[in-house]
Amino acid sequence: MATRGVGRVRARLRKLLSTLGDTFWIVPGLIIFAGILLAVGLVSLDRSGIVPQALLESEWLYNGGGTGARTLLGAVASSTIGVAGTVFSITIAALSLAAGQMGPRLLRNFTKDRGNQITLGIFLGTFSYALMVLRSVRTQSEGGFVPHLSLSVGILLAFVCVATLVFFVNHMAGRINVDTVIELVSQDVSAALDRLGTDEPGPAPPHPETWRNAEPVVDQRRGYLQQLDEEGLATWAAEHKANIRLLARPGDYVFPGAPIALVTPMVEGVATAIQKATALGPQRISSADLEFAVRQLVEVAVRALSPGINDPHTAMSVLERLGAALCKLAPRHLASGVSIKDGRPVLVVPRVDYDGLTDTMFHMIRQNAAGSSAVLIRMLEVLTAVVSCEREPKRIASLQRHVDLVLGDGERSIKTPADLDDLRKRHRRFGLMRQGGPAACVDGSDG
Repeated sequence: MATRGVGRVRARLRKLLSTLGDTFWIVPGLIIFAGILLAVGLVSLDRSGIVPQALLESEWLYNGGGTGARTLLGAVASSTIGVAGTVFSITIAALSLAAGQMGPRLLRNFTKDRGNQITLGIFLGTFSYALMVLRSVRTQSEGGFVPHLSLSVGILLAFVCVATLVFFVNHMAGRINVDTVIELVSQDVSAALDRLGTDEPGPAPPHPETWRNAEPVVDQRRGYLQQLDEEGLATWAAEHKANIRLLARPGDYVFPGAPIALVTPMVEGVATAIQKATALGPQRISSADLEFAVRQLVEVAVRALSPGINDPHTAMSVLERLGAALCKLAPRHLASGVSIKDGRPVLVVPRVDYDGLTDTMFHMIRQNAAGSSAVLIRMLEVLTAVVSCEREPKRIASLQRHVDLVLGDGERSIKTPADLDDLRKRHRRFGLMRQGGPAACVDGSDG
């Protein structure tokens, strides 16, 4: 029972680790703590007399007096805390720019950026180090103690801060570039496909008759389903001879008082088991939610197509990343969400299918690109590239549906005959690629 209890807290543990990983202050706090420990350790080393006198008198270590040491450490402390404030201001300005240009949901990609966290941590850590060493300095009238090794390390840390400032300026200049942001989010989509995709088809779900007499399990919590311990819940269901069908998948919002699952036969403790295997939060995260990562990319494209920004090139860049994700998915399968224990399906979790995934990718962009022939044409070109990689008939039919929707929107919104002719040409090229592959597409490229 202890093992099962440990298994059921995996969801909450993963949620805690994910939250800590995205928290901005964790890395700076650790660096500050390390700076304090380094100062205490080096001052103790200076007091111990272990450092050879010849080294203390060499030109490589600070060999001034107490007054000079205090002036030096004061300068290091005041300058680093001032630059730290500037770094924080630049970060806030970058966050404001990102929220306005690319959407507030992308702020998480800036706050969890290790470069920003380490930069702020180095400046604050050096400030803390300088203060801790400064408190130990004594002039001749006060007893005469100058921690030469600690002062020398403080000078070295000041130069590290200078190098860090140069790195930070270059880093932020790259991070606020929209292409960089798109690439980072597309990496999240690719990572989600790696986690949620499978090389072999998943087990088939049980027959719908299985759930005819199933009873609902009501959950009084509210929030987004962030983490799910499928293995622990499936093991519990197998031990209790029950079949569980969750009605919410990671990323879905759980409404208080609404059913979260169906179970047959009803067994005691199923509601508690589901609560222990799930972790809710106030926002969606991408670790177990493929659609959320895709929606972040789509939001960048939709904002780029808004009249206030009017940047079709960004939307086309997003379409290219979405097409690359579908090409990567072509040889793989989306998880079915069915868990098998003792030779029978005991747990069914809703999963996004290919139709739902492509709808999430293309519907909003197509709807907001009405009248933009460049974006619609690029969408057809991306879908043509995807169909050249795809061999599954159902997936090809889904791609054909989106191609037809793009052509329909274009025929209703594009007024220039030449642009409309280009759009129809791309539509025909998709059909040629679907039927005969690249060779047929080349032969009929002007058809």
